[in-house]
Amino acid sequence: MTISSPIAPTEERNPRTYDIDRLPTLRILELINSEDATVAGAVAAVLPELAEAVDRTVDALRSGHRLHYFGAGTSGRMAVLDATELRPTYGVDPGHVVAHLAGGATALTGAVEAAEDDTTAGAAAAEPLTGGDIAFGVTASGGTPFVGGALQAARDRGARTVLLSANPGAALAPLADIHIAVDTGPEVVTGSTRMKAGTAQKLVLNALSTAVMIRLGRTYSNLMTDMVASNAKLRVRQVRMLVQATGVPAETCQAALTAADGEAKVALLTLLTRADVDQARKALRAAGGIVHRALRAVG
Repeated sequence: MTISSPIAPTEERNPRTYDIDRLPTLRILELINSEDATVAGAVAAVLPELAEAVDRTVDALRSGHRLHYFGAGTSGRMAVLDATELRPTYGVDPGHVVAHLAGGATALTGAVEAAEDDTTAGAAAAEPLTGGDIAFGVTASGGTPFVGGALQAARDRGARTVLLSANPGAALAPLADIHIAVDTGPEVVTGSTRMKAGTAQKLVLNALSTAVMIRLGRTYSNLMTDMVASNAKLRVRQVRMLVQATGVPAETCQAALTAADGEAKVALLTLLTRADVDQARKALRAAGGIVHRALRAVG
């Protein structure tokens, strides 16, 4: 499978940086910074498409399905980073959000350039998907064959497909139910998509996964109730979160957390209501883990 398309915006020359190799250091940095400053606006323009992707992902995860990212190079590494951080931050079970990087683990720390051209490998990576899963392709150009193979195979299996690109005219757009096309334009250094395009991907993936976790009830207000407290710093943060949510002294919050076997949401509910640990657990289960609903249930 060969993806052919007009030149992507990210591959065009940037007229604002033609003389960048003859400028003093500060001016180089000012140019890079001014280009970077345009990325947030480009992301803002695609928030409706991003919201649709969030809602579909929430529905999929609530139904027991999975979110699978597919990407190569910088794009794939961004996807791996996003998927990896969800377990410690929001307690997401392994396998619920999975990133597939062209070239495998080797490509995380070293370039495996030919891997992105392997359509067959992309299709193979999508073999575990089933109907109801979300296949989320990440590619700056919008034409990476590895991603194309994955999206096509995912569609064939009945999965929903999303494409994140920096190219409104992406060749892979017909394979996507939703195309999030962040038009970041030409890079400071022509074709170096680890820059503005990569920044846009980081912003979009952060926003997507964070919004999904909020919608799934993995926060109370803006506090991380489901983080995995796997080290001393995070255990302190867990207690601090309970103090911030309740106004109760840290010692009382620690005692509630101990009584709840380290389950911060359970401890939170016992601190905010007269529920005991068992009642709090039952209320949270009935509320789908959403603290506000559980609070209403126990008064």
